[in-house]
Amino acid sequence: MPNVMSGQAIPSPMDRPLDHGRHTPYFGQPDYRIYELNKRLQQRTEESDNLWWDAFVTEFFEDDATLTLTFCLEDGPKRYTIGRTLIPRYFRSIFEGGVTDLYFNLKHPKESFHNTTITLDCDQSTMVTHHGKPMFTKVCTEGRLILEFTFDDLMRIKSWHFATRQHRELIPRSVIAMQQDPAMLEQLSKNITRQGLTNFTLNYLRLCVILEPMQELMSRHKAYSLSPRDCLKTTLFQKWQRMVAPPETQRPPSKRRKRKSSTGGAGAGAIGNPTSNGPGPKKKMSPGPQNFSLASQK
Repeated sequence: MPNVMSGQAIPSPMDRPLDHGRHTPYFGQPDYRIYELNKRLQQRTEESDNLWWDAFVTEFFEDDATLTLTFCLEDGPKRYTIGRTLIPRYFRSIFEGGVTDLYFNLKHPKESFHNTTITLDCDQSTMVTHHGKPMFTKVCTEGRLILEFTFDDLMRIKSWHFATRQHRELIPRSVIAMQQDPAMLEQLSKNITRQGLTNFTLNYLRLCVILEPMQELMSRHKAYSLSPRDCLKTTLFQKWQRMVAPPETQRPPSKRRKRKSSTGGAGAGAIGNPTSNGPGPKKKMSPGPQNFSLASQK
């Protein structure tokens, strides 16, 4: 994250004057975008509603963005991936779980440029959260953060992947020194998060496992005003059609409709088979090149 030596706050995209409806491009500045993301999170208030969180995600994430979290709990490794629709609620769940402040620190990030994207890979990234209850606690979640940005003037995040390695919970020494009750000291010695995530956020991620596959049903219900049962029937029928339909490469070639041969008269027979000379109904044959004979092929 870049240092601000002058002490003057750097304006965010929303605070800058627009030039013909577009702001200053962000070409090649993914770390600056993380700085602005942290600054936008500082502007959150207790009154920030769903519209505020959706605007926050719209500013920093693409419409088809995905967010992936990987960590290891007591019962084994976990991996959760959510889409753009569920990302606003994920960030909001962090604060609803008792967090009062959230920001990301990146140390020695590496950038790689591609045709349409910029990848930021930081092996020493830290997600810092401040908790106010039961006592003030600073939680530092260390891991690897891989971000994929679109290479345009907006530089929004297309893919977010944070792999947690470890976390530390820090309590001020003064808080422990004031405590004389052994029961309170025992409570302070217990972690308030699991791998840096509160139970509120973990429960939301588990719920996303159910909600993510239902996004298609919700979109269909919103677009066509169908009942939940009709949405499910239509979706399942379309999935069944895609499963039973053979791939394009395996489909048999379409058969041409054969013209019915006429059985009435030699003239019709001649039309149906111009290479035959016998009377009566003629057997229809595929047309061949002019002056073609089997004798010439010997």
